[in-house]
Amino acid sequence: MVSTITKDELATMPREVFGGRIITIQSDSEAEKACEYLSSCKVIGFDTETRPAFKKGIIHKVALMQLSTDDTCFLFRLNLIGIPQCLEDILVNPAIKKIGLSLKDDFSAMHKRSRLAPSNFVELQSFVKQYGIEDTGLQRIYGILFEKRISKGQRLSNWEAEVLSDAQKMYAAIDAWACFKIYDELKDREKVKTTK
Repeated sequence: MVSTITKDELATMPREVFGGRIITIQSDSEAEKACEYLSSCKVIGFDTETRPAFKKGIIHKVALMQLSTDDTCFLFRLNLIGIPQCLEDILVNPAIKKIGLSLKDDFSAMHKRSRLAPSNFVELQSFVKQYGIEDTGLQRIYGILFEKRISKGQRLSNWEAEVLSDAQKMYAAIDAWACFKIYDELKDREKVKTTK
């Protein structure tokens, strides 16, 4: 397996698409249902999005939290519902492994909304190093493992918009799902090695 990838190599790869269900959560009752589903999972991908501030001194609170299984991604609209108790329970549950990238940034953003103490999170940037991957960006790690490109086109869009566009939803879902996929793939390769 290669340990690093160039921007040019990445650019030639086909674009990744999430083919699963994307479910937007914007009420407490929807959050309860989603969390009930997620509470039975052992591993989920995790990411957040915050509305970009283009003026100095303006900082927005985290607007979206994405939690993804292999085939379903829930988009929790925190700007509308905050962090409900059921979601907090998932984030602090030591029995559920949450996989993310640049978690320090996500945690400091979350702390502006809630003083929760996240538990059993795996930081992909350090995790992939055990497998000889030197790159630390999600796009590059994903490209190395799956030879596909994750689009970053929506990153600076308005995550507090009244209605999220399909492009925003796809971007947000792929980011959390990709974290899940990377972890899952590397764990599978590890199993294959040990059974040989």
